[in-house]
Amino acid sequence: MSRIGKLPIVLPKGVEISRDEKSNIVTVKGPLGELKQYVDGDITFSIEDGHLQLARPTEQKRHKAMHGLYRALLHNMVEGVSKGFEIRQEVVGVGYKAEAKGQQLELSLGYSHNILFDFPSEIKVETINEKGKNPIIILKGIDKQLLGQVANKIRSYRKPEPYKGKGIRFVGEEVRKKVGKSAEK
Repeated sequence: MSRIGKLPIVLPKGVEISRDEKSNIVTVKGPLGELKQYVDGDITFSIEDGHLQLARPTEQKRHKAMHGLYRALLHNMVEGVSKGFEIRQEVVGVGYKAEAKGQQLELSLGYSHNILFDFPSEIKVETINEKGKNPIIILKGIDKQLLGQVANKIRSYRKPEPYKGKGIRFVGEEVRKKVGKSAEK
């Protein structure tokens, strides 16, 4: 049996799950919002004692794969609508800046122009700019997949380079540095 798929999902108070049998769309409602996700028709679920349990009909490879996949997706949806997700990114480099203006992020990353990034309405952005420290970008939202995509798009504007470590990185991410050229004797 799937190790991930057989784990029950704990439903916190205030979280409701419903499934439309025709379109197989699962809706998860919670205090922070509502998320929808298609779930394969073969995967069934039951709610007992505040726990959501998924089941598959056979031991086929496809059913095993779908079992673990949809359990992970539903778990992330439940966690998102109850607690929410947060990603922190650090802008490392001399003269590199980040400033949030509403639903827009202005990045100064050493290019000839500033980069303006517009966020979807589901994601909230804020920045922390303390003197003597690297600017930090904080992204918050309930959809883990969308949040990860947006964070990766921001990181792609200036990935950390291996010689000085300059660029946009996730807080706590280790950047392996290379040794530069050695001077000839």
